[in-house]
Amino acid sequence: MICVEKTGKTIEEAIESALSELDVLRERTTYEVLESPSRGFLGFGSKQARVKVSVIPIDPVEQAKLFLNDIFKKMNLKTTMEQTKTDDAVMFVIHGADLGVLIGKHGQTLDALQYLTNLAANRDAEVRTRILLDVENYRKRRTDTLTALAFRLAEKVKRRGERVALEPMSPQERRTIHMALQGDPKISTYSEGDEPYRKVVITLKK
Repeated sequence: MICVEKTGKTIEEAIESALSELDVLRERTTYEVLESPSRGFLGFGSKQARVKVSVIPIDPVEQAKLFLNDIFKKMNLKTTMEQTKTDDAVMFVIHGADLGVLIGKHGQTLDALQYLTNLAANRDAEVRTRILLDVENYRKRRTDTLTALAFRLAEKVKRRGERVALEPMSPQERRTIHMALQGDPKISTYSEGDEPYRKVVITLKK
């Protein structure tokens, strides 16, 4: 549990100091008074208040839902979310009309939203939960498209004997290309370049 100890002239002042450092709303915390303030005698021996403020852990999955629903509300999007659990992650498949704005070019907006959702969900979590996002099963369709592209370009490399460099892709999409061709005995794949321009190269095995 995340917690801090703070002092102040009053208990309230100590609590406010802790909330400022933790950067959380008061409703999401509990506090314990470690030492009450005292004025002392004739100005001597006075003591400040000392408190311990702790952040109440929130389930990352519930936090992800709150974050996403807040985003959709601000974007005036009417959505429903289908939740499934895998061995190492929780997947939210978002359904609704006109959700292309959530996907972006080649899923770039969706990847960014997924990244931000993970930050929000796990900010105060004691145990990290990996959150995956999809919109109307876009990721499956994109995976199928990339797999077909990988097979087609591999055949082109075999015919011409020349390497082919694909357009820059996200790490997840590059992995799809590598996985699609890893069983081909004549083809080798590798990535080159720096993010966000890193791309997959398909070539003949030496």
